[in-house]
Order: sequence, then structure tokens, then C-alpha cells
Amino acid sequence: MRKIGLAVLGICLSISLATAQNKDSLAMANAPRKTLDKIAAVVGSNIILQSDIELSYANYLAQGGAPNQDIKCQILHGLLAQKILAQQAIIDSIEVKDDEVDNEVDRRMRTMTQRAGGQDRLEQFLGRSVIQYKDEIRPDIKEALVADKMRAKITEKLNVTPEEVQEYYNKIPKDSLPTYNKEVEVGEIVFQPKLNKDEKEFYRQKAEGLRARVKNGEDFGTLARLYSQDPGSAPDGGDLGFADRNSYVKEFAAWAFKLKAGEISPVFETDYGFHFLQVIERRGEQVHVRHILVTPAITQASLDRTKAKADSIYTLLKTNSKIDFSSAAAYYSDDKDTKYNGGMMLNAEDVQNRSTIIPSDKLDPQIALTIDTMKVGEISQPKLFTDNRGQKTYKILYLKSVTDAHKANMAQDFPKLKDAAFADKTNRTVSAWFEKRRKETYIRIDPEFNICSNLQGWATPPAATPVQANVTK
Repeated sequence: MRKIGLAVLGICLSISLATAQNKDSLAMANAPRKTLDKIAAVVGSNIILQSDIELSYANYLAQGGAPNQDIKCQILHGLLAQKILAQQAIIDSIEVKDDEVDNEVDRRMRTMTQRAGGQDRLEQFLGRSVIQYKDEIRPDIKEALVADKMRAKITEKLNVTPEEVQEYYNKIPKDSLPTYNKEVEVGEIVFQPKLNKDEKEFYRQKAEGLRARVKNGEDFGTLARLYSQDPGSAPDGGDLGFADRNSYVKEFAAWAFKLKAGEISPVFETDYGFHFLQVIERRGEQVHVRHILVTPAITQASLDRTKAKADSIYTLLKTNSKIDFSSAAAYYSDDKDTKYNGGMMLNAEDVQNRSTIIPSDKLDPQIALTIDTMKVGEISQPKLFTDNRGQKTYKILYLKSVTDAHKANMAQDFPKLKDAAFADKTNRTVSAWFEKRRKETYIRIDPEFNICSNLQGWATPPAATPVQANVTK
């Protein structure tokens, strides 16, 4: 019996949410466009066009994928699944609210606008206005969101008991048990160097000087290219294109949406440094601005002050038994991501579950090197770290636990095995659901796809084919 697994469903849902944006990705990648009007498949009262598949495939190539005709089989497989999900959603009265669709459309357009380097450039890529394009992709996005909700409904009541986890584990051949790499739990107290008011003033005055030159008639774009320290916008004359409030930090957004077209803001400070901006155009809840950023450089004096503070906190932790690492992190750490988590770092690949268990090979090499010489429960002396952007911080590290590389077992790896058992149960449930719905749905697939092994048996047998199918896109 053929099954549609979670991996394929993941492909289908990502394809379904991406189908509407294929044209823009192709244009931006200068990939060849090929539009075909041929009907590739019929699913109930809906159709899938060959052009949908070709555009998705071209998008796959544009993103660096190797030529592979099997990808077209996967694309069609995913689109067939989406249509079945969407049709069942209608029967089950599952709906997506207009504001949900609008939010997804807006989110996508923000990403596309930023990727293109502004709304004008995006419209050149698309060959039409953003408003027109949003209207075109809206139906596809709505169907994808509906299908996603239908899939969530299929699995919403699923859970696994400890007994089911044990049963899942027992079925894994002993020579096929997964091997987990060395894992650690690491806490940190981060101390970011801060300039005092006098040290900042030099950079504020530099920004004020650039603003005065603009006000006196010098070209904003030229000064931005020469002096702005925003690497993303400086080459474009400081141009940030169109964006909404959520795209900017609050101080920046406040000025961007307060000023009229042509007006220039005063110099203001954000976490990035000192800015001033000019509004170019406002369209509803989006604004087109350009800016110049002056980023203060950390001084040796600020580093010395930071090290002195870190040393004092380290001494406090070592000498005062009433102060534990978690409390010190919450009170003293400058890292917003970890300070309210007892200072514990989160596994970047399992943020949803807020897991603090991190494979050692996924750690920052500087941190991995430091904790490699530490014992469990030990706190490191303050050490200077430099991130990939060149920013320097002092950190105190705490090694909470170490689990050596090992074969999976119930005692050490119950959470991971539970996730795997749940994924397996979800996969089987979804597969069974699709198997039943597929047999109840009229499906016709173009003979071109007869070579696709993953589509064998999906088409309705000829004897069951209706005389005429009423199809709509």
C-alpha cells in the first residue's frame, strides 16, 4: 500500500505555500520562464496546470538544486495532496480568515521586497505592480493555508504514551539504533561593552555633521554610500525600500511613520547606533525610506570597564553561596535570549521545545573550546568572545551537564525517542487518511507522469472515470 509520509507532506506544504511566489523567485534569479497551459492533473473539481509544476521546478533550480526530473514527480505529488486536503477542508467547514491570508501575503511581500532591494526593483522583476501580484497569489496562498489547517486537524488529537514510546523503541533493530553525538547544557552570563555618554557624543556629532551636509544641499545617497555603516543599504545610497512598522526597531519606525515625504528626521539612537532618515514615499501602512547609520566603535576603556564588572560577578558567584548562576544571569546578563532562561543556551535546532541540550558540534567553536576543559558544575572565569560580526563580549560560562556520544536508549534519550515515536504515529495516521481520501476522489494524471513511481496508483481507474469532469483552477 502506497503511503504519503511526513517528508513528502512537508514538501507538499512548503511547495503549496511557495507556489505563489515561484514567479518572483524565477524573475529575481533570472531563471528561464516557461508557461504551459496543459492540464497536468485533475483532482475532484480542481485542476493542476503544467505551468504550476514547471515554475516550481524552475524555482528549485534557481535556488541551486541539481537538475532532476524526479523533483517534478515530488512537486505534483505535493500539489495533489494539497488539493485533497483543501477539498476535505470545505466538507469539514475549515476556513481561513481573510486577515490570516492578508498577513501571509504581506509577510511574503516584505521578504520579497527586501530581497529585491526595494518595491520598485521588485515590480521590475515581476513585470507588474505589487498590488496586482498580491491579488494573483492570494487564492493560492489561501488554499495552502486551508490545506495546512486540514492537515493539523487530522493530527490534532494524537499523542503517545510511555508504553507506545517503549514499543516504538523495541521495534528498532539493535544494529539500527541511532547514535547521538556528545551533548552538553551550557549557561552564559553575557557582558556587553557599553560606551558612556562622553564616548557616544563623538559618534552623535559625526551623524549630526552628515545630517547638516544633507540639509545644506549635498546628495543624501552619495553621503550614505560614502559614510553609512549599514552594509545592507549603504551601497544603495541608504535605500531600504518599502516596509511596514514591524520591519524596524521601534525608534526607527516611530520616525519613519511620523514624517511626510521628503522630510528628514533628527539624529536618533537605536541599538545599532545613531541614525537619521528621509521618507521618500508612504503607501498605506508601508513607507519607503533611506537612512545613514553611524555605529559607535567599542573603546578599550569600555572593554576594561566590562571586564572589571564581569570579574566582580565571577568573584561573587565563587564566594557567595546565596547567589546561584541562574539568579546572576537574570540580574546581570545583557543577552535577552538567555537571561530569562536561567542563562541557559537553547538548541538552535529545537527552539520550539526550548531544549537546552545542544550537540557539542553545534556550539560556537570558542565556547566549545572553553567548556572542553571544564568539569560539570564548573563556572569559567570571564573570557572575551568575538562573534561573526566582530562584536566583542565578555562571558562567564557554566557547564551544567555532559552526555557522551552513545547509542540511543530509553534511560538517556526518552524525549528524543518520544518525538520520534510521535512523528511515526503522525506519519501513519496521515498516510491512512490520504489512502482513504485518495480512493474516494476522482483523480486524473497526464500520461507524461506515468514514469513517477510515487504517483503509481493515484489516478482513478478508467472504469471509474466520469464522462466529463467539471474542473476549475
